[in-house]
Order: sequence, then structure tokens, then C-alpha cells
Amino acid sequence: MNTLLDIKGLTVAMAGLGRPILDEVSLAVHDGEAVALVGESGSGKSVTARTALGLFPGGATVSGSVVVGGTEVVAAGPGDLRRVRTSVASMIFQDPRAGVNPVRRIGDFLTEPLRRIQGRSKAEATAQALELLGAVGLPDPPRHLRQFPHELSGGMLQRVMIAYALTADPRLLLCDEPTTALDVTTQAEIMAILGRLRRDRGLGILLITHDLDLAASVCDRVYVMYAGRIMEAAPSAALTSVPRHPYTRGLLGSAPPLTGPMPRLAPIPGAPLGLAEAVSGCPFAARCAHVVPGLCDATTPTLERHGDSQVACLRAAELIDETQGEGLR
Repeated sequence: MNTLLDIKGLTVAMAGLGRPILDEVSLAVHDGEAVALVGESGSGKSVTARTALGLFPGGATVSGSVVVGGTEVVAAGPGDLRRVRTSVASMIFQDPRAGVNPVRRIGDFLTEPLRRIQGRSKAEATAQALELLGAVGLPDPPRHLRQFPHELSGGMLQRVMIAYALTADPRLLLCDEPTTALDVTTQAEIMAILGRLRRDRGLGILLITHDLDLAASVCDRVYVMYAGRIMEAAPSAALTSVPRHPYTRGLLGSAPPLTGPMPRLAPIPGAPLGLAEAVSGCPFAARCAHVVPGLCDATTPTLERHGDSQVACLRAAELIDETQGEGLR
């Protein structure tokens, strides 16, 4: 299986912060695979996705490796980065209205990269733009090409952004919370479009989301991130049936089930660790119900394999039997 995105030991740090933005992050996405990166706001999910395009924070110190389609982007020059961004990987950002020029028509927005980067003629670019709008489920592509962004709803404009990402004919699609601020029906439609594109085009997808249930339902594997570190990595079914890290258990326990009796929700106490806060030991220790003082707050855990999962928890082996016995879901 070909690896489209291979991140190993990636650390991104900036002077003046209490902790790194990303700390020894490792993950992979293969051809035709959907992988989710889940965590609370500020955990480093979007920064991780942007590194695949060589978009590192200004002034940051970067170590580790980010290989995209065989190209190491950490030390890549402008030419290699241009090749990655125009033929290997594309990104769908959270806010579709922030990604378009409000005074340009949708047709101009879509055909410009096809003409300037892909070398299509005007007629070819227009024909391909119409095809892409149809592929993402817009009902009247010729009319939409003539419209301005303000004439489209949020869901329709997000479909335009997906079409724009596909103009590069990418092999890897980076989706940074593509259903943010959309109603649940439109969210389902967007996820269905992404699933169909994955099947039809063999795309690898990295889905950034804070919704663990959504991630588990549409992705093959899930990485759980907290305070710039990977806390757990597992196949989706294993993650939801036997969550092995206390943070993963907390995320699942904070969400109401879709079926069956409604249990009492157990939200994770406290607040996520800020970038200004230094940490020694496990970054989740201050919010963890299973913390051992003098151990968890003094020793930084590394990812260790437990069955199908990789878990960064000093007490993972002890908690596995407990988790199985509880039958969390």
C-alpha cells in the first residue's frame, strides 16, 4: 500500500511558548484510506494538516519528517513545494467564505488554477469546472459558474471549495473540519460527497474534526490528539469499542449516544492545556481521573502498542481490562 502522507517525530516550537505547538507527532495516510485526527480546539490538528503543504508557523523551529507523495516538505524548496501543492495534496479549509474572493464569480475562481497551473484552454477549463461542480452535487453547474459567493449558501459554497481542491487532481485531500457551522443534513451530504470521491478517485483523506463519533463512522483509522501530542491511534472500530486512553474515554463519555437509553454524561473536567502553559509529564494529567501523582505528572508517556492500538499512557495496561469490563458504548 502506497503511503501518501508520512509524518514522523514532527515537533514544531516557537520561542516564548510554554510547550511545543506539535510534540513528536507521527501519523500516516495511505492510498484510498480515510484517517481522522480528533481533539479539542487548540490541540494542534489544523497545524498538523497544514504541515503536509509546507505551511509552518512563521518563525517556528521544526524538526522531524513530513513526507508527502515521496517529497520531504520540511526542507523542500519552492519548486518541490509547488509540485506537492499543485499535483499531490489539496486542502479544504474550515470557513469556505474566507477562501474565496467575494467580488469574483465562481467560474473565474475554479477555472483560474485549471488554466494557469494545469495548462487547460479556456474551453477545457470551463468544461472541467462544470464537471467538478456536478461531481460535488451542485444541481445547476452552468448557473453556479456565473454566480458570486454571496449568492450561495454555506453548504453550496463548501461544495465549491471541494471542487476547487479537486482542480489539482490530488491524491491526498486534507479536510480541516469541512462541516463546521453547517446544519446536520448538510454535514451528512458533505461527508457523503467526500466518501464518494474517495471511492471513485482512490483519494487518501485526512479528516480534521472534534467529533469522535463522526470520525469513527467515516474513517478507517483515528488519531486522538491532545496538547500537540498523539494520545492514541487505532482502527475506528477498536477505538470506539475499547478506548484505551483516558482522554479518548472522556471524549466518548462526553457525547450522548444516538440510540438506547440516555446515560448521565461525564464531561472532561478542566480546560485544555494552553500554549503558554509548560508541562512536565503527561499533558493530560491535570484532567485525568486515573492520574497517579508523582508518576503521571513527572514522566512523559510515549506511544506504546497495545493490541491494535498505540497509546501514550503510563497506566494503559492497567486500564485496558477496566475499560473492557465497563463496555463504554
